[in-house]
Amino acid sequence: MTMARRRRGQRGEAAAAAYLERYGYRLLARNYRCPLGEIDIIAADGEEVVFVEVRTRSSGTFGTPQESVDVRKQLRLRRLANYYLSRHGLSNRPCRFDVVAVWLDRQERVTEIEVIKGAF
Repeated sequence: MTMARRRRGQRGEAAAAAYLERYGYRLLARNYRCPLGEIDIIAADGEEVVFVEVRTRSSGTFGTPQESVDVRKQLRLRRLANYYLSRHGLSNRPCRFDVVAVWLDRQERVTEIEVIKGAF
């Protein structure tokens, strides 16, 4: 991954985290890593544990951010979520998967953020 792409991703994740907090989510973890991979953001929205995949784009050349969360990525996130829930004694809590789409302009300023609740 190039440094520019990594920087855009980090900018998108920071913007998504701030946006979610502003709208009442309580952040539990950012960039949660385990042997199975990484989850961008884990938050609580009321009683639900929310596993958030952040996708950042600066153009629509390769589709929308949310379109990039393919079935393979969804399966990986489900496995990661199960791991997190079991490790933290939260297996009985309701959960969902949200996708946050972050759009940046050419100067890498956030122009739009869209939260797709229960994306999959």
